[in-house]
Amino acid sequence: MPQTATGRRLLSLYRRLFRYFGPQHWWPARSRFEVIVGAILTQNTAWINVERAITALRAARLLNPRGIDSVPQKHLATLIRPAGYYNMKAERLKHVTRFLLTHYGGNVRRMRRTALPELREELLEISGVGEETADSILLYAGDRPTFVVDAYTRRVLERHGMIAANTRYGEIQRLFMTHLPTDATLFNEYHALLVAVGKTYCRRTPNCDSCPLRYDLPEGSPFLSRPE
Repeated sequence: MPQTATGRRLLSLYRRLFRYFGPQHWWPARSRFEVIVGAILTQNTAWINVERAITALRAARLLNPRGIDSVPQKHLATLIRPAGYYNMKAERLKHVTRFLLTHYGGNVRRMRRTALPELREELLEISGVGEETADSILLYAGDRPTFVVDAYTRRVLERHGMIAANTRYGEIQRLFMTHLPTDATLFNEYHALLVAVGKTYCRRTPNCDSCPLRYDLPEGSPFLSRPE
């Protein structure tokens, strides 16, 4: 694809992050179904809490579609309590698992054969699955080339003047998917690296002076320190 100025800038940011943080090996999971479970559990919580909930599900031998589908919802909620919002997330796990069993016999590999636009629409029709969760499932469980947009992505791009405040999810996603090669591996690593820089430097109170992306901040940015 012809490279645009925006594409060159996005790739420059990616390369700088990759050199600094190295490969992120994301999504950490033992199976594709575990990725789907993690995508639900990670909503509004830190990953360390998700890991505790997944460990509990694995210990109970429920980390499979039929296990989650058959266990009483109250017991499921108890097991995933460390992830927070456990009653709501237990219900959402039930919805996603029932979808997988009904449409694809519980087989994630079979689900992956569905065309990307069609599968994304199917996922978005599931109660409790929004765009970020659907795209996480598509990219990380399905190896499908769709870019995941989260709060870290939004914050980094906004502070670097690449998007305006309140830019919609789809517009941010198109920024990456229009100007970068359509490559699931690239999208996977790029999103994981944005999470890494967001957690480490581009926090609510940013540490821009030590950030590997400091070079790209617009001139006059309020986040750059000024000489005394």
